[in-house]
Amino acid sequence: MGAVSTVGDRMDRSPKERTPKQDRSRATRQRLLEAAVACLAEHGWAGSTVSVVAERAGVSRGAAQHHFPTREDLFTAAVEYVAEERSGALRALFPQGAAGDRRAVVAALVDLYTGPLFRAALHLWVAASNEDQLRPRVTELEARVGRETHRIAVDLLDADESRPGVRETVQGLLDMARGLGLANLLTDDKGRRDKVVAQWTDLLDSVLTD
Repeated sequence: MGAVSTVGDRMDRSPKERTPKQDRSRATRQRLLEAAVACLAEHGWAGSTVSVVAERAGVSRGAAQHHFPTREDLFTAAVEYVAEERSGALRALFPQGAAGDRRAVVAALVDLYTGPLFRAALHLWVAASNEDQLRPRVTELEARVGRETHRIAVDLLDADESRPGVRETVQGLLDMARGLGLANLLTDDKGRRDKVVAQWTDLLDSVLTD
């Protein structure tokens, strides 16, 4: 007669048995988030339905809605997820800080606003301006992402915001980077961007250097 499985045996096995399922769930969620950003960047809000994202991610619509019950849940989570990934990647570029190479920091910040994430976020902002249900969530998301990006810029530039004009200069840098991102949606003018980056580096040197 085979050994009888006890409750204790089943409890001992259950964490190991659950792990692959949890891993699959995390992987599915990540695929959905990445697919949502890609769809939003390529097709805009009107063309990015939950069904379209689920198909791109290779999962069923039901699986997508299990993770994200509403369309608003999916797309705000997607933009936030990729923003966090990009923030981590930006910090990883300068693990020891980069106060001695401000041009590299300025160029990296500008790059944040010239890729698919910025295009996706822009579509989300435009949709939020016309949809009452989406607007407060996107407004809160943009505020969080903006604060984190500002903190990263301050850290990497080693900027002392207690000094007059420093905070405004850092914020102006980010506003400039966003503006270059908007211009880049129509034409990729790298030469012009490089000149603007150089000018802003000189400005930062004059404001941040003792």
